[in-house]
Parts: sequence; C-alpha cells; structure tokens
Amino acid sequence: MAQNETQRKNETEWTPEEISQRLYRYDKIADRLDGWAAWGEKALAQYRSAGYVAVEGAYSQRQIDDALAALHTLVFEDAKGARIQLTKPSSELKSYEERERAVRKVSDYVECDDRLRAIAYDPQLLARVEAILGDEAVLVQDMALLKPPNGGGEKPWHQDMAYGPLAFQKAVVGVWIALDEAGLDNGCMHIIPGSHADGAVPHYAIRDLQLCDAHVPVEQDVAVPLQPGGLLFFHGLLKHGTPFNLSAKRRRALQFHYAPRSAAKLSPKEYKRFFTNEMTGAEC
Repeated sequence: MAQNETQRKNETEWTPEEISQRLYRYDKIADRLDGWAAWGEKALAQYRSAGYVAVEGAYSQRQIDDALAALHTLVFEDAKGARIQLTKPSSELKSYEERERAVRKVSDYVECDDRLRAIAYDPQLLARVEAILGDEAVLVQDMALLKPPNGGGEKPWHQDMAYGPLAFQKAVVGVWIALDEAGLDNGCMHIIPGSHADGAVPHYAIRDLQLCDAHVPVEQDVAVPLQPGGLLFFHGLLKHGTPFNLSAKRRRALQFHYAPRSAAKLSPKEYKRFFTNEMTGAEC
C-alpha cells in the first residue's frame, strides 16, 4: 500500500480525541477587536494580510437570545421551509435530547425568520463586509452550525469556496457569529493566518470534503475563541476548521457568506482546476 494511502487509512481510524490533538493546537489565540467602534483602517489592513478579523461584542445578548429562540422554533417546532441537516433519520429521534444531538446544521432560514434575517442584514455588519469587498454585498449562504455537548462533530480543515454554492470568481467573505461561548474546549474556530494568499487548493472526500490532513500547517494554527455575540470575518480561501466538541457545553453559531455583486460563479472546468485533483494531479 502506498504511503499516502496508508496515512489516509490511519487518519480515518483516529478517535475524536486524537484528531483534536493531532490536527489542532491551542496555545496561539487570535487578537479580537472590542466592539464595532474599534473597527478602522487597521482592521481592513489585517483582513487583507491575514485573511481574518475577529470582533467581540458585535451583537447584544437580546439579539443572541432572539437568534437562539428562532433556531429552537425551526429545529423543534416548525422548520418553515428552512433545511435541517440530521446525522440520523428523523424517525429514529424519539426525544428532545436525541434530536438536539442529531442536528448538525440549519440552513436557508433568512427568509423564514425575521430575527435571523435582522442579524444577516444588520447595517453595522454589512458596512464592514462591503468595506472588505469594495462592492455591494450579496448574501449567498446562511447557516447555523451546531455542536451538541459531548461529541459535536469536527469540521475538518477546508476553504469555504471549495463548496459549490460559494465557488465565485471573486473572493467571498464569511461571517461566523458565536451564539454560545465558543472556547478551546467546545469547538471554536481555528484558522491559518495568511493562508488565503495560497489560493485555491484541492479538497478530498475523507471525513468530509476537506484539505488533506498532511498538507495542513498545524504549527501555524491560531484559535479564535469568542464570547456570545462575537464574530469572525474571514476570507473565502482562508484555511480553517473546528475540532470536536468534547465538552459538556453547547456550541452554536451562525454563519453567513457574502459575495460581491459583480462576482460571477466559476465554470465547472474552473472549479475542477482550482479545487480538485482531477486537473492538477495533486495527491493526498
């Protein structure tokens, strides 16, 4: 068996604890701005060079409570047209706790709930996104990413623009908003600063559609813990991931992606050339 095939087999056999320790580090913490008022030209310069800016205190506790109440309604009462991604068939989920543990993602909810729509189109948020884009911002994706206690799943290292809905010819901006405290122990965001400058790289179907584990410069990993209402702006090609939630705490977050109004989607041929090994010959 070739070395890379052996490595991939071993990685798929790692436990959540082994993945969290081998593929992430926890001793480098990102700087965070203190509220919207701290945003300025330095923040824009940091975004351009490092591919991210973190801001604490962007949303009030009332706004966070409203968002959590909205998600509760969509998941447990009436989806109203939003998409609920489960790790098990709904028919097998017999209790509130079982359903909570099975819900990984809620998406396409902005048109279903005014409380969530208000966050996605918050004027303070859009002003910063448009300053980054240098163009009118178009919301192209809305999701809630949920890690239940004691085993919420990993999202392996990846670039968001490798996913079809975000494969634009100009860079999108991601916005990740903590609804619970997102800490080192329950699956906060981890990033590789400056990695957006590497451009698009091939992704592989291993634990998810992801970067090859062996190609992630884990030694450069910077964690981005956030308090509820804090957020992370990040470039669509920034390499990032979130480890398992092995704590007894929930970790719920909203994520939005905005594209420039002038951006067109990549053609299938361009997508393959950038994000797959079909045309690059890259190996994992």
